[in-house]
Amino acid sequence: MKSRVLIVNKFYYPRGGDCVCTLNLERLLKEKGYDVAIYAMDYPENIACESSKYFASQVDFSGGIKNKLQAVIRTLGMGDIKRSYKKMLDDFNPDIVHLQNIHSYLSPILAKIAKDRGCKVVWTLHDYKLLCPSYSCLRDGEPCELCFNDKTQVLKKKCMKNSLVASALAYIEALKWNKKYLQQYTDTFICPSSFMKDKMEQGGYSKDKLSVICNFVDPVKLEMLQSLPADNRKDYYLYVGRLSKEKGVETLLSVAKKLNYKLVIAGGGPMEEELRREYCDCKNIKFVGHQSAEDVARLLYEARFAVVPSECYENNPLSVIEALCAGTPVIGADMGGIPELISNDGGVIFPSKDADSLLNAIKEAWNKEWNYAEVKAKSLSRFSPQYHYDQLVSIYNRKD
Repeated sequence: MKSRVLIVNKFYYPRGGDCVCTLNLERLLKEKGYDVAIYAMDYPENIACESSKYFASQVDFSGGIKNKLQAVIRTLGMGDIKRSYKKMLDDFNPDIVHLQNIHSYLSPILAKIAKDRGCKVVWTLHDYKLLCPSYSCLRDGEPCELCFNDKTQVLKKKCMKNSLVASALAYIEALKWNKKYLQQYTDTFICPSSFMKDKMEQGGYSKDKLSVICNFVDPVKLEMLQSLPADNRKDYYLYVGRLSKEKGVETLLSVAKKLNYKLVIAGGGPMEEELRREYCDCKNIKFVGHQSAEDVARLLYEARFAVVPSECYENNPLSVIEALCAGTPVIGADMGGIPELISNDGGVIFPSKDADSLLNAIKEAWNKEWNYAEVKAKSLSRFSPQYHYDQLVSIYNRKD
């Protein structure tokens, strides 16, 4: 008989990469015959599901002092979350609790409660929160690892919103949910990239607790990508993603305006209006805003190549994986887990933030005769749901 799996994530709708991975995992496990339930925070945009009656109440870090106090209580694992979660465990009785992104709006206390119940606890890491109290491993726009083994740095550098109060809360949270505690109540941490696994070891986590399993493409999107022709290319290259500083989009645009090739920018974010104004006179740069999954798929399979110019420690970006599965080569920054996704016949790697190198990489990619069909075939196999499942089930069935 297949195990009963409770998947836990702070939101239950496609809000970000962690949420998309949660939805993908739920669909995959159900297709494989598992009995699956969801636990999340109650939120207006959540997808309706049977287990929503158990969800933790909504908390909000914005607003008045009452809201902030409730959110802090939640972060520390106190309040109503224990009652609602225990009721979920009582009624669903899972064999495995698979945690996703649970800090702040939920709490790592969930790992302890599940482990004390005799559940196997598996935790997929979507960001660097267990190493960096401010999540991103960024300080003043540069990669930073000071907190890996000295959490006081988040206070000294005021890394959370440049606020001493917010940074103090992040410090307290890091002390309470320290690596000794988290390793005691987690059987396996799943790192979507070897880069993240290396950083976790660098931060003092036992390699025996760490496994690498790459993200996979949503089966619905995968079917869509499989049905599209690999060689129907048009004369543009593509950026799909958030328009924010750490994504390197400013560097990309500064290079694109010097070239005659057409660049399409798909996505929104805090810099969208500013960048649209700055580059409104550049006829070779087109901003198309946020796109549906269908429209992103179309843009990908018609692009000559995609660019992922990140200037932060990307973990295992779906933007790279989905582009490759469309047969679209990727120019990727040498940052985080990006390089391990891109082979020589599937793209070009350049030093992050190096505008001259990026310019040369774009020229190289534009003039290269890519075998789009081969890129697509290899990637569809490598990033398939089945390949992910085969590795995941070995962790679920492992005798600890």
